[in-house]
Amino acid sequence: MIQRRRLFVAGSLGLALPAWAHHGWSSFDQDRPLYLEGRATKVMWRNPHGELELELPENPVLPPDLKQRALPRQSAAVDGPALLAKAQLPTRRDRKWMIELAPLTRLQAWGLDEIKPGTPVAALGFTFTGEKGDPVLRAEYLFVGGKAYGLRSSPA
Repeated sequence: MIQRRRLFVAGSLGLALPAWAHHGWSSFDQDRPLYLEGRATKVMWRNPHGELELELPENPVLPPDLKQRALPRQSAAVDGPALLAKAQLPTRRDRKWMIELAPLTRLQAWGLDEIKPGTPVAALGFTFTGEKGDPVLRAEYLFVGGKAYGLRSSPA
């Protein structure tokens, strides 16, 4: 009986952990878009969404052309130019950030090939309110190889 109860508890925890560890948009401060630029050091091309670890330079800066960058149209209503205009650097000094991307089917719809470690990448997105917790950015736009990709929805 005790062995059966332990198996049930272990199985229940195993099912609950992925849902517990994953978070939705409400965890992120969508009033404060952050811009991060660096090199991909680790890439996890998997569902529920792709992820990459981004290593920032020692002294990150906002590119002078950021506000003028052309952004692709998405099927969801996203005011990309307003996000670019409000973009700022994080106040925390972490050099490595985990970047949450879109589901693989959406990345494929945009024609984005799997990012390889060492690739220069920039992301515009949102982190946790007050920049609390782990250095995680949920990407709204991704800039790779001179192209911009919208990640909120499919291409329009």
